[in-house]
Amino acid sequence: MQPAYKCLIAEDNLLDRDAIALYLSKIENLSIDAICSNGLEAAAVLQQKEIDIVFSDVDMPGLSGIELIQSLKHPPVFIFISAYPEYAAESYNLDVIDFIVKPVNLARLMKAANKAIEYIELKKNIAGNSAADSGNMQQAIVAPPNTSSHFFIKENSDYTRIDIPGLLYIESMGNFSKLHTQQKKHIVLVSLKNIEPQLPAGDFIRIHKQYIINKHHMVSLSSEGEVQLSSGHNIPVGDIYKAALMEVISKKVLVR
Repeated sequence: MQPAYKCLIAEDNLLDRDAIALYLSKIENLSIDAICSNGLEAAAVLQQKEIDIVFSDVDMPGLSGIELIQSLKHPPVFIFISAYPEYAAESYNLDVIDFIVKPVNLARLMKAANKAIEYIELKKNIAGNSAADSGNMQQAIVAPPNTSSHFFIKENSDYTRIDIPGLLYIESMGNFSKLHTQQKKHIVLVSLKNIEPQLPAGDFIRIHKQYIINKHHMVSLSSEGEVQLSSGHNIPVGDIYKAALMEVISKKVLVR
């Protein structure tokens, strides 16, 4: 049986707080250890308790969610929940594992919780390695020339070749990144912002704070702001990336 991951909810709106607590109570392997009505209350709890995952509103009186995570020397995994999507960019700079736009629902909370759990387990696995191996993993991507058709990643003591035509997209996992290929997924201890400059710009484009996609696998862009890939995956497009994506698409549009 998997362990129960200890959660804290920080939300100043009573209705939202009750809804989040209700949804989280339905997710296996989560244990709600504290429910706080503001950031100051949450900070006090985090000084006293070991918490694995924090589900926090951003805009709270006294101490905002952003100020809360900044106040912690060793913060647990944070998932921000907000009615204001413009907070997303700043939150990802703080290595928040996910950002949920209100109104929340069970499916979206489950997705965020599973991502947080995966990140926690990854950190545990890294901690179990020797200091030397962990240091080697920091150099996880061996950067090729920008015209190369492949690159290598360091997985434990081995180097694995990643062929660019088969790489669908790359997903941020905090300090980690997940490479989704047509065959399998690979985890590397390199942040998305450090991976981005090592990728051939002609093949990849960042469309979200959490996602870089392979341009050659784009199938469609929906009116809801999602890119569908050839694999069937739907990837959200962040507002600040829409113009750059539309420029790429417009160069391929047939004209009269």
